[in-house]
Amino acid sequence: MKKKVYLALFILVFCFTGGGLYITRSTEDVVSKLEIITTLHQVEFFRKDLQSKIKTVQTDLLLKDSPHALDIDEFTVHVEDMEKAADLCFTCHHSPEVLQSLTSMQNGMKRYIKSLSRVYTTRANRERLEQEKGEAFNLGKKVLADVQNIVITSSDKIAARIARARKSIDESQRLLFFFITIGPFLLILITYFFLDHVSGSVSVLIDAIRKIKEGDLQVRVKDKLSDEFLELATVFNEMAGSLKEQCLYMQHAERLAVVGELSAGLAHEVKNPLAGIKVSIEVLANDLPLNQEDRDVFYRIINEIHRIEALLKSLINYARPPEPRPKVIDVHELLASTIKNAKYSLVNPTNNVQSAKKIEFIRDFSSKKLEIMADQGQLQQVFLNLLLNAVDAIPAQGTITVKTRQESNGAMQISVSDNGKGIHSDNLGKIFKPFFTTKPKGTGLGLSICKRLIELHDGTIHLSSQLGEGTTVYITLPEKHQPELVKHEK
Repeated sequence: MKKKVYLALFILVFCFTGGGLYITRSTEDVVSKLEIITTLHQVEFFRKDLQSKIKTVQTDLLLKDSPHALDIDEFTVHVEDMEKAADLCFTCHHSPEVLQSLTSMQNGMKRYIKSLSRVYTTRANRERLEQEKGEAFNLGKKVLADVQNIVITSSDKIAARIARARKSIDESQRLLFFFITIGPFLLILITYFFLDHVSGSVSVLIDAIRKIKEGDLQVRVKDKLSDEFLELATVFNEMAGSLKEQCLYMQHAERLAVVGELSAGLAHEVKNPLAGIKVSIEVLANDLPLNQEDRDVFYRIINEIHRIEALLKSLINYARPPEPRPKVIDVHELLASTIKNAKYSLVNPTNNVQSAKKIEFIRDFSSKKLEIMADQGQLQQVFLNLLLNAVDAIPAQGTITVKTRQESNGAMQISVSDNGKGIHSDNLGKIFKPFFTTKPKGTGLGLSICKRLIELHDGTIHLSSQLGEGTTVYITLPEKHQPELVKHEK
């Protein structure tokens, strides 16, 4: 956008500067043409004035020796005026052809003046004087004819030059009128283009902001804007996406608060009565003379009470997890220990018999030692939960792969993959929500607690799954980084 603004300013400056220079040049050219026209008219006037003065001297010559003759002083003044008028013809610029004619005319003028001088100064008989007078008159006629020829020769050229000058003035006038007329329209056109471009982009952004204000967090600027508006639209889309994430996070935090209040209430209201019920059932089961069938009923009741206690404990751990106690731990050692614990789940704890599932645990650890600042117990809880979920997802036989890698930014990624039954795509978005489970006896808090604990360590957790092909859970943790651990009130 800045480039276009600068380009528009450059065009405007160029147009106005060029227009100003053209107007100045055109004005100077018009003034020059007017001066030429004035000079040409002046030349024409000088030549006609010379003709008039020659005719006056000729008339004075003819009137000599008549009752109307002028005295010598007045005649001399007329001759001097004629000579000055002839000299004025050389003050202007002429073509070589006209200059040659003027020189010839001037030489004839000198002979004419000498002849007039002889007429008025010679003392001779009447016949001689008449002869001199006739010669002088003939010289005057010749000079007058020369001037007339010059006038005729140059008049067409003068007229043509005047016509060209006037034509050039008319063209300059039309061009000046065009520029003066088109200039404002050009300015209006450029202004309209930029205003339309800017206002259109601003309107798109304002509409998107209005929709955000009305609560539509799905809105995105999809119009292809340009220049800085494209960058602004990109930032707006990122802001809208971040705002949506923040709203979801706030909803998640509200759920946590509700669950915390609920778990605290349940723990307070149910714990003591439940403990009394459990003790009473155990006493009755041990003291009463019961047959085996009735005794099994009592044991089932006690087992269900254990399940309720486990649920309450999970609720409390989810809503108010213990405050992390970070220390430097070796991730590979922690994973190896957790894998051993997961293998024990394949053994029936009552008779120490291997289960029917044939599961192979594969370790694909990075060759580099990976250390992290974290709570060992909480991370072990997360890893064990993921491994047990993977065991449950495999129906009879399969593999569970635990992989570690260090990323380019220094963070580490831990993935747990299985080739079990997988998760339906409709359930992928709900898998980390509290109380959501696909297991018949699950509480729906396992993965929610895992996500909560990983976030406490400034990490991220997500999964990918294909139905019938298996599931992979990815955990990303900062390497040797002291996380901003959240403090929880107890």
